[in-house]
Amino acid sequence: MQLANIPLSILDRANARAGSSASDALSATVRRAQQAEQLGYQRFWVAEHHGVPGIAGSAPTVLMAAVAAQTERIRVGSGGVMLPNHQPLVVAEQAATLQALFPGRIDLGIGRSVGFTPAVRSALRQDKDAADRFAEDLAELLSYLGGTAAITARPSDGGATRPFVLATGQGAQIAAKAGLAVVVGGPAFTGRKPELARIVLERYRKNFRPSAYYAVPYVIASANVAVADSAEAARELLLPEAWAMAQSRTLGEFPPLEPVDSIRTLPMTPRQQDLVSETLAGAVHGTADQVALRLGLLLEATGADELMVTTNTFDTAALDDTDRRLAALFGLPR
Repeated sequence: MQLANIPLSILDRANARAGSSASDALSATVRRAQQAEQLGYQRFWVAEHHGVPGIAGSAPTVLMAAVAAQTERIRVGSGGVMLPNHQPLVVAEQAATLQALFPGRIDLGIGRSVGFTPAVRSALRQDKDAADRFAEDLAELLSYLGGTAAITARPSDGGATRPFVLATGQGAQIAAKAGLAVVVGGPAFTGRKPELARIVLERYRKNFRPSAYYAVPYVIASANVAVADSAEAARELLLPEAWAMAQSRTLGEFPPLEPVDSIRTLPMTPRQQDLVSETLAGAVHGTADQVALRLGLLLEATGADELMVTTNTFDTAALDDTDRRLAALFGLPR
């Protein structure tokens, strides 16, 4: 597959870094968005996480406003707003306000995840079964955005904000019935069992019902991608986040990203070593030629219409470099 035919986007989680402040993390996200715009990326999305020491991005619509105000053309969105955590009317009002401020540039990525711990769910006034109401909440949200609800959300969006569903499995089927685009990713798509991705997407496309937003199915594939001069350098770029993920699954907390040199000196349990290896195996990393080959196979296998890169690392200069290399690989117009 010719990568030059595929739009390229970024999802940034506003990761915190050891020795730096939340202000530093958020400022780095805005600067990355500005470079992404200069390089010709299609979208720049930010995420929602609550009570996570290693992530400063807890309020995506607020961060979207900051990013959109400091850029001019790139589409800005959420990857995503977790709908179980919010009332649909409030989400619609926030999205419509952003759309009124930055016409034609706002995307609304919606997820169905709830808080990972009982304490977070309690603080959000939600229970672990809140995701089961996602289809109903999504329908209500769409009625406010489209102006068909019993009350009119203000400012009126008029269907200008395009929704996307971050989904696998059941969520993808909800998106299909609502006639919305899907964002899919994770190890099931880039790891050892890509057939799982094909099954999910086959069902999504088969069950898709055209809507006012999309006449045909639209798939964004997301993946951790790193490009460097050597395969080892690309792997090291992904190591800080892989180590943070291993700690979250063994110690219960996702910490700020640490520099590679520090990680090399840290003791790891066999379980942590396995988790780091598993995370790296599920990513796409290497030289430009190696990455181009793997991404071509991934996009061909999934039939994705767009690629969204989810990479982050401790070294912001190295992150800027891999974003530039990827843009060149996809032939993005500056």
